[in-house]
Order: sequence, then structure tokens, then C-alpha cells
Amino acid sequence: MNSWLRLGAPVVVALIVIGLWQALVRAFDVPIYLVPAPTDVAQALARDWDLLSGSLWVTLEITGLALLAATVLGVLLAFLFVQSRVIEASLFPYAVLLQVTPIVAVAPLIIIWVKHTLVALTLCATIVAIFPIISNTVLGLRSIDPGLLDFFRLKRASRWQILWRLRLPSALPAFFGGLRIACGLALIGAVVAEFVAGTGGSQTGLAYQILQAGYQINIPRLFAALLLITLAGVVLFAAMTLLSRVVLRGWHEMR
Repeated sequence: MNSWLRLGAPVVVALIVIGLWQALVRAFDVPIYLVPAPTDVAQALARDWDLLSGSLWVTLEITGLALLAATVLGVLLAFLFVQSRVIEASLFPYAVLLQVTPIVAVAPLIIIWVKHTLVALTLCATIVAIFPIISNTVLGLRSIDPGLLDFFRLKRASRWQILWRLRLPSALPAFFGGLRIACGLALIGAVVAEFVAGTGGSQTGLAYQILQAGYQINIPRLFAALLLITLAGVVLFAAMTLLSRVVLRGWHEMR
């Protein structure tokens, strides 16, 4: 029952909002170049599906590569931080610096310095997505039972054994929490980087299609591209949530 409620309630709310949107646009005769009706957006999505779906895959490719890079680098840095308070105190402020620096200010420099467009866009998205992985994983690795830590030390466990057998299992819930946040940030970083790059040609992401639709006053296509970005974010978050439940199910208290 709870599962059906979690799935059904958002769908019902979405249907109500879409119905109100359609009714208000038609009732007040809102011009299509200001706010298109949901039916107009659906028609644009069907009409331009080949163009938009290709751009969606480009954006998802950048997002996936950025999420993978952020996960690997973030976990490695978190492992490094928990080995020494000195290292954490020396390097963690720079991770915070990456988080608080607007990517729109850094992206133009990265795109100039890195000649390969895909690598540059992936790097921009990675910068946006890496901080939740680092912070949540460090929090999880340090949030262990002091009694268990004393027991491991009493048994003369090595740093590697403590990390692998105690800290890592305890950190998984926090890590997956950071991963759910990072997947959305990776998508946002990919879209923002595409906006800044403004790359044209056949291999273009959804952000470029949004820019072109805005220039051409093709608002239904703009809304259709926004819809695809939103749905992609929802699917990514749902996939990370499902992955965390599969991994943690049946053995961890936080599931």
C-alpha cells in the first residue's frame, strides 16, 4: 500500500496540474509563444522526437560520465581524508571551494583550456557533482560505533581492515544519500556547461536545443526539451534510490 501511495500520489498531483494548465491556457487564450498548452508541448515532442531524443542521449552521456568520475574521485578523496585529520584539514576546504564557486564562472575557462568538447563538459559537470559524494562519504566513514572501533584496534586490525570491514559498510547509507544528490547535480552541471559552451552541430545536448528554440520563438519545443531534462532527472534519482535499496536491503539498519 505504501509503495502504491508513493507512486500514485505524485502522478495524481501531476495530472491535476496538467489539467489546470491546459484549462487556464485555453480559457484565457494565452498565446503559444508565451505559454503553450500541454497538448502543444506533446505535439512538439512527437514532431521533433528525432532531434530531441538525440540531444537527450548527448546530455545523458555527459551526465553519466560526470557522475562516474565524481563517484570515483569523491570516494577516493573521502578514503584519503579519513586516514589523517591533517590531510582532511588541508584539502577539504578546497572541496568546499569547488562547491561554492559558480560553475557558470568556471565553465568558460575550462572550455577554453580543454579542447575536447565532451571532456570539457564532463569536467564541468563533475565539479558540480563531486562535493556531495565527498562530504557524505566522509561523514559516513567517520560515523562508526566507537566500541566497534576500539574492538578492531584491540584485535590489532590494520588501517585497511578497519576501512574495508568497519568504516565502509557503515558509510554506505550516507554514500548513497550523496549519490542521489550527485546524480541530479551532474545533470544540472551538464546542462549549464552546454549552455555556456553553446556548441552546435549534430552532437548537441538539450541545452543547445533550448537555446535554439528560444532564438526561433519555438516555445513548444523549448518546453518539450525542458520536460525531457526533468524526466531524466526523475529517472536518475529513482534509479539511484532503487540501487541503494537493493544494496542495503536486509542487512543495514538505514534502508
